Amino acid sequence: MASGLAALLDDVAAIAKLAAASLDDVSAAAGKAGVKAAGVVVDDTAVTPSYAMGFTPDRELPIVGKIALGSLANKFLILLPVSLLLSAFAPWAVTPLLMLGGAYLCFEATEKILESFDHEEVGDEPGELALSSREIEKQKVNGAIRTDFILSAEIMAISLSQVEDQSLGVQAASLAVVAAAITVGVYGVVGLIVKMDDIGLHLSRRPLASTRALGRGLVKAMPVVLASLATIGTAAMLWVGGGIVVHGLHEYHFTPIPTWVEHAAAVAGQASPVASGAVSWIVTALLSAVVGLAVGGVLAGALHLVKRGKH
Repeated sequence: MASGLAALLDDVAAIAKLAAASLDDVSAAAGKAGVKAAGVVVDDTAVTPSYAMGFTPDRELPIVGKIALGSLANKFLILLPVSLLLSAFAPWAVTPLLMLGGAYLCFEATEKILESFDHEEVGDEPGELALSSREIEKQKVNGAIRTDFILSAEIMAISLSQVEDQSLGVQAASLAVVAAAITVGVYGVVGLIVKMDDIGLHLSRRPLASTRALGRGLVKAMPVVLASLATIGTAAMLWVGGGIVVHGLHEYHFTPIPTWVEHAAAVAGQASPVASGAVSWIVTALLSAVVGLAVGGVLAGALHLVKRGKH
């Protein structure tokens, strides 16, 4: 009896060790995948607040909550199963899909840049004034969830590319961890951003002079923060999208552009007496953004030509 109990305890201990090792594998893989997807996360965080602005303060957080739930549905109900199916049956498709998503990000960023040079006043969309506030809110939420789907697809594809050498179970757990952590992080920050002016207004009414000054500063900073987020989001689209395209070209051995980018980054890093790694990364990001702008420019130009041909 004692020996049987000892054997059972040995089995339990072995299973516990195996589970602990699996958790270590998952945490390491999820961390690696999350770092690689950081650029798209910046873009997601920068883009989303605009969808919750323009509503009464009591609706801002509920709108962010609806978008967050839609984001979780995108990731867990659609993208996670599709990612695992790709990994199991068509791993060769991951890189082309990544490149397509990267090209889309480049196109979106280029369109934003072109729109910034178009100073023509744009009124409300036809029929928008006739919609109720609830209908407008629904439209905004649906639009945000569609945008999130593209960005989430890119996050999941990038994450999958970092754990494709792991078992299917570790891949599934890693992608789930990344999906949950990124969603909570992004929409937590978005919620804080959209309520910054309300927080500032509340602080500006406190009795302590320094607290009131802080509150006024937050209120004044809000327009600057939103404008900066728009710029950061566009830049992130370019460097992430361009970087994905460059990486895809390298995977398919179209080496001139990836080689030039890598060589320039290495030379810049070696030439810097301090923070050579940071300098190398900055050069890589800048050159990736240049590639992204070129890709986006070609796609935007082609689309405008097609539209013009139809009229």
